[in-house]
Amino acid sequence: MSDAPASAADRVRELLERVNDALALEADVEIEQEEGVIRATLHAGDLGLFIGRHGTTIDAVQHLAYRAAAAAEDGPQRVIVDAAGYRDRRAQALHRQADEAADDAVRSGRPVALDAMSATERKVVHEHLKDREDVETYSEGTEPDRHLVVAPLG
Repeated sequence: MSDAPASAADRVRELLERVNDALALEADVEIEQEEGVIRATLHAGDLGLFIGRHGTTIDAVQHLAYRAAAAAEDGPQRVIVDAAGYRDRRAQALHRQADEAADDAVRSGRPVALDAMSATERKVVHEHLKDREDVETYSEGTEPDRHLVVAPLG
């Protein structure tokens, strides 16, 4: 990255445009910034290559975008990188999976282990189930096989 962009948002935009060019995606890059959060979204027809298998590529780009933003004059900020609504679709799928696991755990009286997922996805599930009074969640294992467990309370 060049030293030209000084703001965190400019640095994130430059990174995403470079990734966009390198992958020959021809996507539009949209940057929104509010209250310490930079939301960067790519818009194009097919962004499967950018998202990657199980979201690994988009998660890696998000990590790089955070690092780029942290090095800016206006300091570190939360960075969310999305592609054509992938993050919302994935969160909805995780919520459904979490609800099913919680219901199964309560019904059977035994913990239910979910498939391995990234730290970002585990956080989505933890946050989604945190207000339920009949289950608890915790993570087990080591990366890349770290997974979340939904256990009944009581």
